[in-house]
Amino acid sequence: MGVREGKSVMNNTLVMGIDVGTQSSKVLIYDVGNKTIAAMASSAHDIIRQSDGTSEQDPAWWEAAIIDGISKLDAALVAKVQAIGVSGQQHGFVPLGNTGVLYNAKLWNDTSTSAECAEIEERFGGASKMIAEVGNPMLPGYTAPKIAWLKNNQPELYSQLTAILLPHDYINYLLTGVLAMEHGDASGTGLLNIRTRTWDDAVLRAVDPDRNLTDCLPPLIDAAAVHGYVTEDASLRFGIPTGIPVCTGGGDNMMAAIGTGCTKAGTVSASMGTSGTIFAYADRPVIDDNGEVAAFCDSTGGWLPLVCTMNCTVATELVRDIFEISVQELDKDAASIPPGSDGVLMLPFFTGERTPNLPDAKGSIIGLTPGNFTRGHLARAAMESALFGLRYGLDAIAGNGLSPKTIHLTGGGAKSQLWRQMAADILGCNVRVPQVEEAAAFGAALKALWMLKNTEQSTFMAEITEAHVTLSDELISPNSQSQQTYNHAYQKYLNAVQTIPPLFSKK
Repeated sequence: MGVREGKSVMNNTLVMGIDVGTQSSKVLIYDVGNKTIAAMASSAHDIIRQSDGTSEQDPAWWEAAIIDGISKLDAALVAKVQAIGVSGQQHGFVPLGNTGVLYNAKLWNDTSTSAECAEIEERFGGASKMIAEVGNPMLPGYTAPKIAWLKNNQPELYSQLTAILLPHDYINYLLTGVLAMEHGDASGTGLLNIRTRTWDDAVLRAVDPDRNLTDCLPPLIDAAAVHGYVTEDASLRFGIPTGIPVCTGGGDNMMAAIGTGCTKAGTVSASMGTSGTIFAYADRPVIDDNGEVAAFCDSTGGWLPLVCTMNCTVATELVRDIFEISVQELDKDAASIPPGSDGVLMLPFFTGERTPNLPDAKGSIIGLTPGNFTRGHLARAAMESALFGLRYGLDAIAGNGLSPKTIHLTGGGAKSQLWRQMAADILGCNVRVPQVEEAAAFGAALKALWMLKNTEQSTFMAEITEAHVTLSDELISPNSQSQQTYNHAYQKYLNAVQTIPPLFSKK
């Protein structure tokens, strides 16, 4: 079913998508009538890392990167933008007080909050009870333990806390002056009851038994609602039109789901970036008894069962760094090695791991011999390891009744033809690649379009994505021989995951 244009002015519409990622912020302008990206730019930001698992950013860096990105676009195009959507890295905690941001934002890949996770789960009554009643266990990546961390480690700043925001909420606030949150990103805080789509009082008490944190949580608003309108101050700071509407936006995974067309039952998308994610659209809550599939809401009114691995292109970037080679050289070296890397197996848990839940794990390379200890073998093993992590996630999703025949693959890894073929072979599915590579920023722009259309008439997001998300003509199918090799290698990966992590225990 196509989008009902009628006499709409949509053919002349330009919408802007902003994505605050881990490594950079991206800005694009989408031309609705011509169905093309009219302009796009990005600007990098730093990360504060420490050996205890700390991973933080100053939210001011995001603002500066967005301003820089917009400044690189054609000012005449920017002046014609009619709506904005914002995507942001999930789970990050932006603590806001009366004087502004109180502390650095702890990010999704911050693993310094393991003790707080255990503390919250114990107060609640255990992980099983939390999954049964709320939908998710408490994991280090989520926002809730970061709030407890601030309470335990920065009590004076915590006492000044007035608002709990996520990265995309913070940018929405800068643009509009409005504090609000939508259900998709909110479900990644660990504070939302997935079934009822409301803040869960029992979890909030487990985070802080002595304070009513509800007072710090923004109101939850519907997916298609207008979050607010660009203020005069924001217009001057960001170089965007005053008074245009800003949609509710969402977390980067939720926006990537929109940007890859994962908006109706039966669609599955995977993203290969710093982290690896695989997710499916569902029209009902999907609760995993083992707690490995995140039971998230999506940002369109449905649900988005999702598995996230913290280490995807992390491994390949480290290999590139130590050998000082380009992405093209990495691909060439890896392509010279057969599937299975002649027995070299990498566990790419360089920053700990979320799925499986091994926050204290470290990167490991096993199966080395004098014959396979080469740059090419390490390159291919790094690429394969990222996909073994996604295979683990796909198996968990399939175990909850969601088995795809085709996967929409996005992210930096999807740019590599070799990696795309590996994905088909290891995941055992056909692979298609969306034509717009920046799926999260594109999804944010499409959500802004959805908001505009809903001011005219009720429009399902699936209609928007059907009309505007296009896939490449290339259909990549699994190679049966490679698939057999990888099935064997994947079993070795699972055995290693079960055997090696105790070596890294803090006890």
